[in-house]
Amino acid sequence: MKKKDIVRIAKNSGVNLIYFIYCDNANLIRGKATHVDYLDRRIDSGIGLTVGQQAAYDMDLVADIDGMGTAGEARILPDISTVENFVPLPWSPKRAMLIGDLVNLDMTPWVCPRTFLKTQISKASDLGLEIMTGMEPEWYVAKYDPESDYYKPIENSQSFHSTGFTPYIEFIDDLVETLAIFDMKVESYYPESGPGHVEVTLRPENALKAADNHIFYREAVRNIGFKHGLSPTFMPKPFVDQPGAGGHIHISAWDKQQKNNLFYTPGDDYALSQLGQHFLAGILDHLPGLMAILAPSYNSYRRFHKGSWSGGEYLSYGTDNRESAVRIPSRYLGNEMGSVNIEVKPADNSANPYLAIGSIIAAGLDGISRELIPNPDQFLDCDPVLLSESELKNRGIDRLPASLAEANDAFERDEVLNVAMGEFMATAYLSLRRAEEAHFASRSLDFELKRHYNKY
Repeated sequence: MKKKDIVRIAKNSGVNLIYFIYCDNANLIRGKATHVDYLDRRIDSGIGLTVGQQAAYDMDLVADIDGMGTAGEARILPDISTVENFVPLPWSPKRAMLIGDLVNLDMTPWVCPRTFLKTQISKASDLGLEIMTGMEPEWYVAKYDPESDYYKPIENSQSFHSTGFTPYIEFIDDLVETLAIFDMKVESYYPESGPGHVEVTLRPENALKAADNHIFYREAVRNIGFKHGLSPTFMPKPFVDQPGAGGHIHISAWDKQQKNNLFYTPGDDYALSQLGQHFLAGILDHLPGLMAILAPSYNSYRRFHKGSWSGGEYLSYGTDNRESAVRIPSRYLGNEMGSVNIEVKPADNSANPYLAIGSIIAAGLDGISRELIPNPDQFLDCDPVLLSESELKNRGIDRLPASLAEANDAFERDEVLNVAMGEFMATAYLSLRRAEEAHFASRSLDFELKRHYNKY
């Protein structure tokens, strides 16, 4: 969209403040606002931001990272080239929001997760690939309970049970209508497996738009929830005695015209093309290191335990197996070619969507470059708890990192992911995650739950 059109819409709609939003290394959605009178020039100049902000994590503590201290300035520069539908925020009609990139003072890219994703998309494009992505965010709906000083779900239905559709029907209806205003089409909605556990999925989009949509989606869920007196959270495990909330990521590669799914090949319901197999093998090869990006919070690893259906325990792949780390979903009748994709299951919503999708692409492209083929011994058609540890080991079905500390170590060892991210960003990201791990490791479970609930 052109700058003049955005400024015109803002003024004609009565918008006073426009947020310049970005998603930081800790996956917190942050930003600053400009008054509409300054919007025209600030679309070009951006808004100033201390470089130390990209080193901030819980309670705005700042990790010790060279180049991200008290001295130095960056800019939040709105990317209007990707804006298709600029409208006032439905929950705050005198305000609007633009997603931006983090840039240096000379407007060159800085340590920006969104720019990292753009780079990986460009590398895929050089191979003739258009990456399509479907996000599958799960979250909990609860209310604050003063007696316990925490949150309690407002219903107690079971997974997919019809009674789960009713308790917050006005909230969900309002949410669906709000997402439609942003041209975000809801594909499905259902009660998940815990009380107040919800999944609302959107149609797949190109990788950058899918990540941008995820930011708007999270903002909509939280703000529409507040409007209805509810406190939704995207944290991975808000209730230790209930299932975790995942954020599975679905990936497919299409030709430039987006007419042919290049992961598709005629055959059975689960067949992948040779390109798809290379991409899958790349994800599997880098999955231990990817865990620090896909499940990057201290709370993430409470999701992964036997019988959790999280797919986060063992390095494996399977066809429609919910306990495989990477799943090849069955095709939909009548849309066989269009529905072929690869699902990465350990991901949750504490992951920065730009870093998560970008890193998956980097891993998949490495698989293509090296012409990797999935290890057939790592194919899993059952719950891994049914196999002995020796059988799992003999088949190369290794344990994935069981803590944020182990995931950070695996990421540090993964040269491909570090090179893809760039030395400065990779070092900064790892330093922040190590600081966060140390911060929560010395605190109580109660502290962990309360801090993560409001962060996400």
